[in-house]
Amino acid sequence: MAGEITETGELYSPYVGLVYMFNLIVGTGALTMPKAFATAGWLVSLVLLVFLGFMSFVTTTFVMEAMAAANAQLRWKRMETHKEEDDDDDDSSTASDSDILTPDSYERAEKQPILSVQRRTSPNLFEITDRVEMGQMASMFFNKVGVNLFYFCIIIYLYGDLAIYASAVPFSLMQVTCTTDNDSCGVETDAKYNDTDLCWGPLRRVDAYHIYLAIFTLLLGPFTFFDVQKTKYLQILTSLMRWIAFAIMIVLALVRIGKGHGEGHPPLADPSGLRNLLGVCVYSFMCQHSLPSLVTPVSSKRYLTRLVFLDYVLILAFYGLLSFTAIFCFRGDSLMDMYTLNFARCDVVGLAAVRLFLGLFPVFTISTNFPIIAVTLRNNWKTLFHREGGTYPWVVDRVVFPTITLVPPVLVAFCTHDLESLVGITGAYAGTGIQFVIPAFLVYHCRKDTQVTFGYGTVNKHRSPFHHTFWVGFVLLWAFSCFFFVTANIVLSETKL
Repeated sequence: MAGEITETGELYSPYVGLVYMFNLIVGTGALTMPKAFATAGWLVSLVLLVFLGFMSFVTTTFVMEAMAAANAQLRWKRMETHKEEDDDDDDSSTASDSDILTPDSYERAEKQPILSVQRRTSPNLFEITDRVEMGQMASMFFNKVGVNLFYFCIIIYLYGDLAIYASAVPFSLMQVTCTTDNDSCGVETDAKYNDTDLCWGPLRRVDAYHIYLAIFTLLLGPFTFFDVQKTKYLQILTSLMRWIAFAIMIVLALVRIGKGHGEGHPPLADPSGLRNLLGVCVYSFMCQHSLPSLVTPVSSKRYLTRLVFLDYVLILAFYGLLSFTAIFCFRGDSLMDMYTLNFARCDVVGLAAVRLFLGLFPVFTISTNFPIIAVTLRNNWKTLFHREGGTYPWVVDRVVFPTITLVPPVLVAFCTHDLESLVGITGAYAGTGIQFVIPAFLVYHCRKDTQVTFGYGTVNKHRSPFHHTFWVGFVLLWAFSCFFFVTANIVLSETKL
């Protein structure tokens, strides 16, 4: 998230990039999608999922176009700097005999373009070779107010992310370890429960949740105060675990449905579930903020847009398969906030090892991501308040920023473990800003800057297929509609209560 140009790093093929993008998008949001599908109805859920996938693809192409424009701006500035240095050298070397045209100077003059626009319109200017993060693109194309709003949106989204992570891990541990008198497997047999029910001896379920939350905070919270990097092997391990878990859940649900044991009878549509479904779907397609790190190392970007489109088609198919097998396998009122917990039941999975693996799957994968997100949020706070040439006192840098990063999401997790609502609200507000509003304004301003710098008629080789201004307005209108709908829905829900 930091607004700096960093090294591209090791290049990889377009197909490897396709896999990386798939893994980036398909994350925690997918585990909350089945319940959202069951609540909103299968038909309206399918339509909204396809539409939001399409809208996310549109804004992904917006971000890639802005990345290419930012690369062109930076490359042009470097060319101008080198030209000025060359001109200074030429002036100093010919100061004593400026009127004599030597063969060398004549040759140099012949090689110089008559009009600088010839160099400006070169398609190579728009190659994406420098990794320009969204923070730097915001500083290049937005004014000061726009930059501050950008960081504010990113920070709110990361807070939501951390709150989801901080509640998901203790919630999963509570569900797996709290037993009931009639449950021989040692896990919950139904999604309906009361937090005041006993867990271990005199301890209630909510007490167990708070204990797990305290342990989670004590173990992973300190990483917020230090720099931490996600290693390549950790990425491989978490990705492998994710796909094993997803494959097991889909196969088990299909087998259960095939044997005639499916309990789900989802409605076609239920407007009361649209709010959470909207937020969950937005959250589940989130990748725009990570595109610079993902796209820049791709070795060949000739068919980049087509590959991204293919990725979105595969992700839509996967989300549809996961959600439809879930809603027809389990009753809507028995689907858990974390779908993996539905398989921690004896009547669904016979093998105890598989039940334990699926029940604890969110614990392993989310725990590895929590420190990364926390450090990213802390660094964004620093960037937001950074002053040119200034440094922070040690206490502010090492204590204040990590504390304001860690405490709010832990407090939210302490108050609630309603994961569906947390994901829905985070996706509907901050997620909508990052996925729709910011890319739309980025592409609009980068197009204006490109015309001013390189002249009208200049074509960005990575221009979005949705290059008409209509699409920018349509995306912003859709984002505003999301804000309005979710807010109105929350207000109406509170009024009924």
